[in-house]
Amino acid sequence: MGETATPKELIRKYGVRPRKKLGQNFLMDVGVIDRIVGIAGIIGGDVVVEIGAGIGFMTARIAEKAGRVIALEIDEAMVSILMRELSDFENVSIVQADALRYDFSLHLREFESESPSGKLKIIGNIPYGISSPILFHLLEYRHIIDSMTLMFQKEVAGRIAARPGTKDYGILSVMFAMYFKTVKEFNVPAECFYPRPEVDSAVVRMIARGEPVVALKSEELFRLVVRAAFAQRRKTLINNLRASSLWHSAPEEGLAGVLERLGIDARRRGETLSVEEFGSLSNSLYSLNKMLDRDDHF
Repeated sequence: MGETATPKELIRKYGVRPRKKLGQNFLMDVGVIDRIVGIAGIIGGDVVVEIGAGIGFMTARIAEKAGRVIALEIDEAMVSILMRELSDFENVSIVQADALRYDFSLHLREFESESPSGKLKIIGNIPYGISSPILFHLLEYRHIIDSMTLMFQKEVAGRIAARPGTKDYGILSVMFAMYFKTVKEFNVPAECFYPRPEVDSAVVRMIARGEPVVALKSEELFRLVVRAAFAQRRKTLINNLRASSLWHSAPEEGLAGVLERLGIDARRRGETLSVEEFGSLSNSLYSLNKMLDRDDHF
């Protein structure tokens, strides 16, 4: 890739026509690109997976710092551009793949000896239409992820980094707070993209915790409890739990007793509970279900 080639020049060079079906909005602002790569904290030897490498401008910036870059791209036309523009980078592996179906452990096993942490760093501009699915897919690989620096629609970024008691606090907030330290780093105006989207974006930095905030008896049950608590935001916590198929056979006094022992007012709503409270609640409900011989799920 030429020293002076900007994203705008690359778009013109290859006559790129963004595909709406794939949610393609190319980040054109070089300053923003450099800022994202900078806050990702890449050091020599790091194995970095870039989700949606596109025209490869950010990929080249990452490759200058990392030991190995796996550039994921679903669009065959973009893969062709990446092959040409990144041919001088011996540490870049270009993979045509759908990130929603990609096995993130695959290339880590291949390059694990090169990574100081033995884990991956993830960078990417996530298409708006797949934000939640890709986040939950990545969550499945949390044990091999060191950190993630990802750009989302501003609203989604707000939900990921939200704190208890705020309107944005929800399932994404709790699930990621359990396993990652999350920070919304900065906003990215719509005019920084081509084509220009209808909304602004934001960059979120997520650093994996060594251990979850709470030692969970069942990670699957934790996920189900969090989903149940937010099923209807206007309902109280105990009413949402009672309405869930998980607890339909549990006596109401059992649920109420668990909440009372934990010091959680049953009349509170899910959005007021901290991640620690959700973890403790999940563990206590696990014990309750064991007593009731209802452990078929977990």
